[in-house]
Formats: sequence, structure tokens, C-alpha cells
Amino acid sequence: MATISRAEEKERPRVRGSLQIKFGLSYILLIAAVLVLLNTYPLIVSEDLAFRSKATAMENSVSVMVSALANLESLTEENVSAAMTLVAATDMSRILVTDAAGKVLYDTRESDGAVGDYALYTEVVQALLGNDAFTASYRSGAFRSRAAAPVLYQNRIIGAVYAYEYDMGQAALLRGFQSNIRNLSIIVTAMVLVVSFIMSRALTGKISELLSAIRQVRAGAYSHRAAVRGHDEIAQIGDEFNRLTDRLQTTEDVRRRFVSDASHELKTPLAAIRLLTDSILQTENIDPDTTREFVADIGREADRLSRISEDLLRLTRLDGGAVPMPSEVDVAPVLEQVLRMMELVAEERRITLYCDAAEHCRVLATKDELHQVLYNLVDNAVKYSHDGGQVRVSLRREGGQAVLTVADDGVGIPEEDLPRIFQRFYRVDKARSRAAGGTGLGLSIVQDTVKNRGGSVEAANRPQGGAVFTVHWPRVEEGGGEE
Repeated sequence: MATISRAEEKERPRVRGSLQIKFGLSYILLIAAVLVLLNTYPLIVSEDLAFRSKATAMENSVSVMVSALANLESLTEENVSAAMTLVAATDMSRILVTDAAGKVLYDTRESDGAVGDYALYTEVVQALLGNDAFTASYRSGAFRSRAAAPVLYQNRIIGAVYAYEYDMGQAALLRGFQSNIRNLSIIVTAMVLVVSFIMSRALTGKISELLSAIRQVRAGAYSHRAAVRGHDEIAQIGDEFNRLTDRLQTTEDVRRRFVSDASHELKTPLAAIRLLTDSILQTENIDPDTTREFVADIGREADRLSRISEDLLRLTRLDGGAVPMPSEVDVAPVLEQVLRMMELVAEERRITLYCDAAEHCRVLATKDELHQVLYNLVDNAVKYSHDGGQVRVSLRREGGQAVLTVADDGVGIPEEDLPRIFQRFYRVDKARSRAAGGTGLGLSIVQDTVKNRGGSVEAANRPQGGAVFTVHWPRVEEGGGEE
């Protein structure tokens, strides 16, 4: 069995590792992009929703306080405190009320209240200018929100209301949401790493097995098969590769057998020629009659070599697909010509030729091909018929086919030899075949020629003795296509 070189062994892990890294990195990069999006977009959206919620809530609260102060002609510490006590308690961390100059008249911060001071916060300044103001930020685990609005009396700004909220509760919810996303991302990352490793390992393992099988076959081990399991595309490639190696194995077996048989067939006449020539050269005072006999034998062996060579060349052309363009040919005239050629051979052995040929059996082929097929079959039937026997040839139309049968009354074909009768150089009776001048290639030429034109040929034994060969061709109408 062929082996893989050390260099090829070193090449295999590098290929597998490279593919595994590529597949693994592709999965990781894809999931990393998803995780980055998951850890940014939802957080941005959730913060934005929190800020919107804060703005709405604080603007409503400030609006309520502004409404409580809107009926006052002017703002003082006393009337502001009285008005603010009527406002429902809120969750604001601090509430300021200033007059039109920004002086603090009311402050809910009890410890270091700024009543009497001036509150020149940005939001307060905006409110004293007649604008509603809101700002919010999220840092250090807390939401910090500020809102301010002007207090109007008869379209005159008499003060401003400022509210500040320090919210850690909603910030804790946001932190919990961020933590959950982070933990989920870690779990997903771990799962993706494991799955990507398993999938890339499984995929590259199949590819590695296929590459190993390819190297084995490349080294000449045509019997090696790729053990790729599954139903995916790589497994299908493995199945196709195994079918290809099956065909390569079959082709190699046929090639070896063909070379062996061809060598043997060529060796026999060459050995005979060598023996005859040595006999002539080594025999002193050889008489002319013996010389002529030896030379005639050499001529016959040379003719046999020529026939084998021609048949081999013909088979080579058929195997290579080098067939001429077909035309519509009537089989009957070609059959009549072949039978006329075989009459003298048949008469020598007192064999009677019978022919029943239907007219207008036209097929797509060439006259040379038809002549070769008909001649080989009729010649084969005459050679294997008994002296004084009969050979019956029939040509008929059956549906869309032209059917030729050639039957003899010889010894027939052993049943165990029927499946191999069309193999190259295969002979049922080798001694008799060589004595009859056969090359063992005639029936192979018949089968390959007929198949190249879309037909078929079969061999069978006749119940009353002898063999019968049946050929089917697709029949065409004159000037038309196949039926």
C-alpha cells in the first residue's frame, strides 16, 4: 500500500490548523461585533429613556409648583413658604424658589439652606430669562437631574422655581441591566468559543480526512477510501471522491489486465516468428519447401500481429471518443455486402448463411462502423459453427429500434462466461480462438461501437444449441430524427 511522505505529513496539521484558526476567528469576530452592539446600543437607549422619563417627571413637578406661585403679585419668603406648603410632597432632593433677581426665597435643604443668597445656577438664569430648562447626567452610579421654570404674573417674570433630583434607585436598575448584559455577554462568548472550536474542529477534521485520502490515492493507493461521515456538502464530496476512486481502481485493474493480455497476445506471435526465423537460420541445407512453409507461417503470424495492432488502435480511438460524425445509414445494404464477403469462408466448411433483412432500417452511424460490427458478428458465428451447420442473420424493425440478430448452431457459450464475453482478450476456448485466427478483441469492438451510437448488444445461448447475438440501434426515419 502506498505511503505518504514525511513532508506531506508535516503539511497536513498546518492546513488543518490554518482552517481551524480561520473558522474560529470568523465566529469570534462575528459574535464580538454582536456583543459590542449588545453592550452599547441597549445601554444608550435605556439611558436616553431614563433621561426622557426624568425630564417629563421633573417638568411636571416644576409646573405644579409654578402654578401654586402664579397667583402671587410678588414673591416673598412668607407667601412663597405658605404657597409651597400647599404643594404635595415630591421626591426631589432640593427645591429652590427665587425672586426676579435670583435671590433665594425658599430652599428645601434644611442643613445649609441658601435663603437670602443668590442662586445663579445655569438653569435658574435660563428660567429668569423666560425659558424652561432641564439638564441631566449619569455618573458615579446616580442620575443627577435639574429643572427650572419662570414664575409669571400678568406676563411678567417675578421669580423662578428650581428643582434638583439625585436618584440612585433608577441608577441601580440601570446598573443591574448593564450587569445582566455583561454577564450574558460573558456566557455567550464562552459558548461561542466552545461551539466555534467544536464546529471548526469537526469541519477541518473532515477536510483533513479528505486531504489525507487524496494524498493516499495520489500516491497510487486506489483502494483507499475517505471515511467522511455525515450528510453535509463535505460528506457528499467524500462520497463523490470514493466513487471516483472506485472508478480509478476499476480503470487501473482493467488497464493492468489489458496490458497483461495485450502483452501476452503480442508475445505469442512474436515468439512464433522468432522460433521460425531461428529454425531457418540455424538449419543447414534447409530445403526450399520447408523454407517456404516457415516463411508462410511467419507471414500468418505477422498478419495476426497486424490484426491485433489494428484492433488495439480501434479500441483506443473508441475509448478516447474519437468517433466520426454519424449520418443516416441503411443497415440492409451493408449487411448484404458482409454476407457476400463471408460466402467463400462459409462454403469451405459447408456452412449455410440465411438472411432475413427488412428494408429501411436506418440508423445514425457510419458505413465503416456498421461493416465492422456486422463483419465481426457474422465472422464469429461462422468460426464457431459446426461444419455443415447454419448461420441465421435477421434484421427487423421493432418500434423505434433496428434489431439485428446473428445466430449459429455451434457449441454455445458456457453460462459462467456470458457476463465476460465482451471483455477484451477474453476467450471461452483460447486454443480454438487462436487456431481460428481471432484476436479476442472483436466482440469488445462491437460493444463499444454500438454503445457509442446509443445502442446495446447482448449475447445468449439458443435452446436448441448455439449462441445468438442481438444488437439494438435507435432507428431514424429517412431525412428525420430518431423515433
